[in-house]
Amino acid sequence: MKLAFSTLGVPGMPVPDVVELAVSAGYRGVELRGHPEEPVHPGLGAAERAAVVKEFARAGVEILAVAGYARAADLTVQDSAFHQEVDGLLRLAHDLGARYVRVFPGAGGTPGPEADAAAARRLGLAAETAGDLGVRILLETHDSHRTGRDAERVVAAVGHPRVGVLWDVMHTWLGGETPAATRAALGPYLGYVQVKDIASKDDTTPLALGAGVLPLAGCLGGLSPATLPDGTPAEDFWVCWEYEKRWYEDAPPLPPLLAAGREHLEALRTA
Repeated sequence: MKLAFSTLGVPGMPVPDVVELAVSAGYRGVELRGHPEEPVHPGLGAAERAAVVKEFARAGVEILAVAGYARAADLTVQDSAFHQEVDGLLRLAHDLGARYVRVFPGAGGTPGPEADAAAARRLGLAAETAGDLGVRILLETHDSHRTGRDAERVVAAVGHPRVGVLWDVMHTWLGGETPAATRAALGPYLGYVQVKDIASKDDTTPLALGAGVLPLAGCLGGLSPATLPDGTPAEDFWVCWEYEKRWYEDAPPLPPLLAAGREHLEALRTA
């Protein structure tokens, strides 16, 4: 199992500091939040992108993904706007050497067949660009499509190897889905797992891993070559800690928690 953390937990932190944090806490990768308020985003020029790549390569830390905010199932967004946004994210990921681009469903409170169809159509078109650039688009289990079954419904309709699912364990749990059910639904579509911990369904303030109620052991303990995409060896599969400090300013800072979080995840995986 390869471990990464998201820069959502260290909002605005300069790239050299992010890299140093990964090295000091023992993480092999970083998920970059690709938003204009962050140091790395689609508006960066070629020289700036090259500098980011050099900084990560110097330390031997991988850029796992660019986490974007494009909403595939949002019927209030024009297809052209979605594709422009995703195209920028894909090209950024390609230039950084990242494997994945994260997108959201974003269909609102009552998604239906029309939203599913829009998401599948948009992702299918974007998959062609993703294939040309060597990047995979992952639809996160989130908001309107928070369970594995919800996300699988969309990506199965796309039917393209460059479109998969990012499993956010909090949202599948909030959606009432067990880890085993999520694994069964996602099957070959699974890209990587995003872990976190919270106090309860009513209080999603981020906590240190293992200090809350999310079934992290059930999520990670069941991962094996038989349940990973294409028989991926478990040691090559990525798990990313998304600590949502950006949205919860009063939450404890992430850096002091990272090393213990890594140890907790490693213990779960080998238990």
